[in-house]
Amino acid sequence: MPSLNLDQLRRYAIARSLFRPTNLQRAVQRLGFVQADPIRAPARAQDLVLRHRVVDYRAGDLEAKYEALPIEEEFFINYGFLSREQQQLMHPRTARRVWSKARRAEADAVLDFVKQRGVVHPREVNEAFDHGKTQNWFGGRSNASTQLLDGMHYRGLLRVARRENGVRLYAPQITHDQQPPHPDDAFDALIDLAVRTYAPLPAPSLGRLVTTLVTGAVPQWRDRRREALARAKARTSHQAVDGLLWYWPAEENPLSKGHQLDEELRVLAPFDPVVWDRHRFEIFWRWSYRFEAYTPAQKRVRGYYAMPMLWRGQVLGWANATTSGDRLTVQPGFVSGSPPADPAFKRAFGHEVERLQEFLNPRRRAGPRVRRGSQTSREHADNS
Repeated sequence: MPSLNLDQLRRYAIARSLFRPTNLQRAVQRLGFVQADPIRAPARAQDLVLRHRVVDYRAGDLEAKYEALPIEEEFFINYGFLSREQQQLMHPRTARRVWSKARRAEADAVLDFVKQRGVVHPREVNEAFDHGKTQNWFGGRSNASTQLLDGMHYRGLLRVARRENGVRLYAPQITHDQQPPHPDDAFDALIDLAVRTYAPLPAPSLGRLVTTLVTGAVPQWRDRRREALARAKARTSHQAVDGLLWYWPAEENPLSKGHQLDEELRVLAPFDPVVWDRHRFEIFWRWSYRFEAYTPAQKRVRGYYAMPMLWRGQVLGWANATTSGDRLTVQPGFVSGSPPADPAFKRAFGHEVERLQEFLNPRRRAGPRVRRGSQTSREHADNS
């Protein structure tokens, strides 16, 4: 392959991930993994990721259609959604924390209960068993039954059947008769999935991805990490660019003429594959982006849920979106301190505000639209 430069790698990274919109199942399959997050600002991360890649996607469509799709909620690189076939490769998962005999007995009793019911709400488990309260990850108190269900899901005893008002409902894990693949083969397939989601990857990021997998997704294979990483490097395409080695799927060509950028401006979720790797982000766009939702308000630089703003191959700033009733307000910020002088930027920003408003409108009613060139989009582009 001819020598690559950073501009070509950047264009390849954007074009391969922001593919032509398709249906929901194909989009999840092509992405490989869709990270989830419960914050709505203005919508959940998984919805914000999918809106750019699914035709006529609306906030909440993934949750509404989840039962009919061959996908699973699962912990992979982070918590999110991936195909059932790929999810099965991670199990049986051996958690790093070993349950006590008493805890295992509680889990067995709950599993019998779920098998009898088919699908259960955590409230039903809490009412049926006296598990009490426990400290949660955020320092507060929550039902111990909820924490037990989380642990059973992580260990592959349960699966998420669907959600009701954002709450996970659980069912017994789907069982299969076929022989599980050899751990090395399964591990390789999971690494390939991660590479497909986030390529092209600088060498340090590839190493971190494999470490992340053995930390959370497949801790039972942590002793296989070094050999798995070596195999991954050997079977993927790679090239040094500006002194740094980059990796991508062997079947892809970064110089393909199909990797073209368009004129659309896109406000991306903080966990969108295009911007997920912060190390790569800084190499591509020469500024530091951080997710600040859990940063104290007085220390935030760009906002509670500042979303990267991509236009013409450059992440030139960020946007904070808020809603009040049916009204959407999108406030952009710029690395340079001011918006581009090109009038095309103002039009592209207005179009993206329209798309975001439509995405937030429930399907049961045609909510108000923000007109092109309206005050909402125009004043923010002019005054920022």
